[in-house]
Amino acid sequence: MWNETMNPVPLAERTGTVRLESPFVGVAGLLKARENRLPNAFVMRELPFRDLANVRGELNDPAFVDAFEQVVGCRPPAKPNTVARGNGYAVLWLGPDEWLVRSNAAVPAGVLEAKLVPAFGEAYAVAVDVGSGFTIVEIEGRRSREVLSRGCPLDLHPRLFGQGQCAQSLYFKASIVLVPTGDDGFEIVVRRSFADYFCRIMLDAAASLAS
Repeated sequence: MWNETMNPVPLAERTGTVRLESPFVGVAGLLKARENRLPNAFVMRELPFRDLANVRGELNDPAFVDAFEQVVGCRPPAKPNTVARGNGYAVLWLGPDEWLVRSNAAVPAGVLEAKLVPAFGEAYAVAVDVGSGFTIVEIEGRRSREVLSRGCPLDLHPRLFGQGQCAQSLYFKASIVLVPTGDDGFEIVVRRSFADYFCRIMLDAAASLAS
C-alpha cells in the first residue's frame, strides 16, 4: 500500500487512521509560489476531499427520484448539461440517466454512497463512491475564461455558458467536468491521475498574464 509520495504506508496506518493526501501534493509548492501573484486576473486553488458519487437511475422511476431527493435535497436535473443544488450537494448532469453528485464541504469519503444505496432499495438505480478518483479545482479572476480557453475547446462566452450549467470536456489532455460559478469563476472536476498535470499546464497557460 502506497501513499502519494510513493513511500510505503506504515502498518499502523493500515490498521488505524489513514492520513489523506491531496492529489495536488506534488504541486503544493508550485501553487504556493504563484499564490496572490495575479489576484484580480487569475487565482487557482484546490477544493480537496469532497465526497463524490456517480449515480445512475431512471427519471421516470418515482422510487428512484423520491429516494434521490430525500437524500440529496433536490431532484436530479433532467435538462442536459445543467446543475441542481440540494442540501449541501451539487448535482451535475452527465447523461440522460447519469449524474455526478458532490458535497459542497470536505467530508469523509463514501458518506453519500452509504446514504443513497439503502435509500434506493429495490429501485433500478446505483450510486458508486468516486471521491478518491477525483478532485475539484476552483479558478476565478477577470481572465479565468481566457486561461481556460487556451486548453478547452468549448465556447466559454458567458452568454452561452454560465451559472446553472456544466459540461464534460478537455483541458489540453485532461478530461474535466466544468461548472461556471459566476461571471469570472469556475469549478473543475478533474481525475486524480491527471491532477498534477492539470495544475502544471494551467499555471503554465496563465504564466503570460504576468508578462
